[in-house]
Amino acid sequence: LRTAAATGAGIEDGAARALTTLRQVMPARLRHRIDALHVTPVVASVEGPGSTGPQADAGVLMTLSAAARAREVLRFDHTPAHPADAVPSPRRVEPHHLVTRGGRWYLVAWDLDRGDWRVFRADRITPRTPTGPRFPPRELPGKDVAAFVTGRFRGSGESSDWPCRGRAVLRSPASAVSPHAADGVVEELGPDRCRLTIGSWSWASLAAALCLFDTDVEDVEPPPLREAFVRLADRCARAAAGPAAP
Repeated sequence: LRTAAATGAGIEDGAARALTTLRQVMPARLRHRIDALHVTPVVASVEGPGSTGPQADAGVLMTLSAAARAREVLRFDHTPAHPADAVPSPRRVEPHHLVTRGGRWYLVAWDLDRGDWRVFRADRITPRTPTGPRFPPRELPGKDVAAFVTGRFRGSGESSDWPCRGRAVLRSPASAVSPHAADGVVEELGPDRCRLTIGSWSWASLAAALCLFDTDVEDVEPPPLREAFVRLADRCARAAAGPAAP
């Protein structure tokens, strides 16, 4: 087992378990090849819906890893996420890294036709043969594959930070807020007040997250977050009013 960019024994243990599971489903004649599989484990701070699901085929994983290791252009058909768009699209990529996150496998690659970095779910990849010519390695934005993948899942191209980040003062003690703050930062301001700094996909979801603490919210920053609170309040008021009269 060889893991790259793993941080801490817990992450390495997770990658080891993933590869052990993969080895068990591989044909006996191919199990020795698992030692050549290069995997980077990526920790998700908070797993969302769909963190488990269809598992990638063992042969597909071996093909992706081999192409990344040999630095050979990879051609494959990629099945879209939505059933309405279920027609696979052909892709040509320079494979960079095979990663595991939240129980799923992903390929980090430079998409030659789109001229940008992409993260593909391995269970939606059907490789084509043969592989293409060798290529010189590109430098991944930020040079940290774990931070890059985390950033893409949070909607940011090159940063592991959330695309929207704000703060507010909550009328609750820090000890009551901290266990439910996920990757947020809690500052104690007194026995019954604290400041919470958190991030989310959008300003609306960030405002909703702050409301989940069921307490008064004050000193909201930045302005886009305050505007999101206004829109959220309007929606809540309409929902509380019940169905509109015919």
